[in-house]
Amino acid sequence: MDEETQLSRKTVLKAALAAGVAAPVALFGGPALARTSVAAGAVPELTPECHDGDEPTIEQTEGPYFKPNSPERTNLVTPGTQGTRLTVTGYVFGLACQPVNRALLDFWQADVNGAYDNVGYTFRGHQYTNAQGAFTLSTIVPGLYPGRTRHIHVKVQAPGRPILTTQLYFPNEPRNNTDTIFDARLLMTVRDNGSAKEAAFDFVLNVPQTPTSTPPTSPTTPPGDTTWAVGTVYAAGARVTYGGQGYVCLQGHTAQPGWEPPAVPALWRAG
Repeated sequence: MDEETQLSRKTVLKAALAAGVAAPVALFGGPALARTSVAAGAVPELTPECHDGDEPTIEQTEGPYFKPNSPERTNLVTPGTQGTRLTVTGYVFGLACQPVNRALLDFWQADVNGAYDNVGYTFRGHQYTNAQGAFTLSTIVPGLYPGRTRHIHVKVQAPGRPILTTQLYFPNEPRNNTDTIFDARLLMTVRDNGSAKEAAFDFVLNVPQTPTSTPPTSPTTPPGDTTWAVGTVYAAGARVTYGGQGYVCLQGHTAQPGWEPPAVPALWRAG
């Protein structure tokens, strides 16, 4: 299985999940994560990809501020909370790109002033992924404190499997260059949304899985202008029309109901 096929398989899975739930693919209105641009010749992704036999998301130190028994919640913001609002969304996958249902994610972070609540559970909380492996966290952009760049701590655990302890980072932070713990493979994709920010990151856990489908092997459509149709195998670069609008295929895939170009920007770009 070559690199392009592996990347396409992951992107198609994300598109299928996005067709049924709110997800980063729809959130960002285009290729949601850096990995989706690889097949188009862009710089390879920073965040880990999942496909057969690939490496899981890397571990990082827990640090001195973890507290067990955090409350179960997806929203860490309370009335009067200071700081720039941040929504983090993503998926938890196993090694075969299948979503992990009921994976535990336990988040903790500093407040806007760079301080951790070591008495209570401010900016601490755990949650579980849904059947599509998706999660959403509502919080703020954490503040800075001496010696570290901006980051969010997290523990991720598939049911009955070992715990992954790691950290998530923000792009274009000056301290990323001086923080000895920082690792670019853990960068989130972040964008502004008015006065708030939206971020995305997918976790790949060391969970063996059996793929439920294989990449398409039938002949793909050559680049050209044709009407989008269910069941057609589209190659990256293929051009279609749908609803009178032209689109360019970003990742090779077999068209399915619900994957019409306007609905799945991870697969199609208007133009």
